[in-house]
Amino acid sequence: MSTEHLDSRPVASVATATRRLTENIERVIVGKRQAVRTILVALFSDGHVLIEDVPGVAKTMLARALAASIGGVFKRVQCTPDLLPSDITGLSVFNQKSGEFEFAPGPAFSNVLLADEINRATPRTQSALLECMAEHQVTVDGVTRPVPRPFQVFATQNPIEFEGTFPLPEAQVDRFLIKMSIGYPSAADEGQMLVRLQMRHPIETVEPVSSREEVLELQAQVRRVFVHASVRDYVVRLIQASRSHPDLALGASPRGSIALFRTAQAVAAMDGLDFVLPEHVKDMLPGVLAHRIILRPEVALQGRTVAEVIEQIDRSVHAPVGEKWDGGRRT
Repeated sequence: MSTEHLDSRPVASVATATRRLTENIERVIVGKRQAVRTILVALFSDGHVLIEDVPGVAKTMLARALAASIGGVFKRVQCTPDLLPSDITGLSVFNQKSGEFEFAPGPAFSNVLLADEINRATPRTQSALLECMAEHQVTVDGVTRPVPRPFQVFATQNPIEFEGTFPLPEAQVDRFLIKMSIGYPSAADEGQMLVRLQMRHPIETVEPVSSREEVLELQAQVRRVFVHASVRDYVVRLIQASRSHPDLALGASPRGSIALFRTAQAVAAMDGLDFVLPEHVKDMLPGVLAHRIILRPEVALQGRTVAEVIEQIDRSVHAPVGEKWDGGRRT
């Protein structure tokens, strides 16, 4: 397949933008190509990201670098038990000069919103994110207002500390397209990080290499990526297998099917293809399923992990072979 042929397709711009954004974000984030790729998959899929990792591994910097790279507005909310829903959505404030109430937008009116340690906020405040995550809008005092587009929520959780936390309900966890972790850097990458930070933080010099308007167009192009009937069936069979697995108390919802379908489209477009391969579905399975399935208590006590069950599901559901994934449109 020639490069010229690829460049003539609309998805070629997704691949080009992926390279530009990756290089720009990696000016700040050292040695975490997979993490950068994952957040771009979520961006192009118009979805939200749940990051579960220990403190200090650049979760905030990753979100800030993405926002800066697309020329977007970045807002950060530090979740604490006294955080109110209005601290996220905004509230009406009385203007003494005009004698009227005026709406003061909250952090939800941004392009990239980081909800840091989301499980430290109360369930009432956590639920304030539901409407803007799912509907791209907020309702305050009976008035519904759209949030800017693109709109992406990064929510972080610390997997070590649970004292004083409020675990996210399944209905809200399911709203996140992907769950991911970043992990500690290697010794070489950590040394390079120290060199870059010696004079000033690299985030201060990051310039936009894309725009919000371009991101919206790229999202539309991703939706047009072709998915063969056998690949769609493969997505469904994987999700169905999670619901019937004997080690699971809860399998993935239909939202899981949609997430796997859309992320596979995004990965294909980022690779310069206008059709999805079974390998693209396989690549996204762990990130899509990790937060959507629950082990049976007795299975968890035996030391089994969610990752092991996902791997077992992957092995048990055979990928389709011998098909023309592009629908026979290309020789």
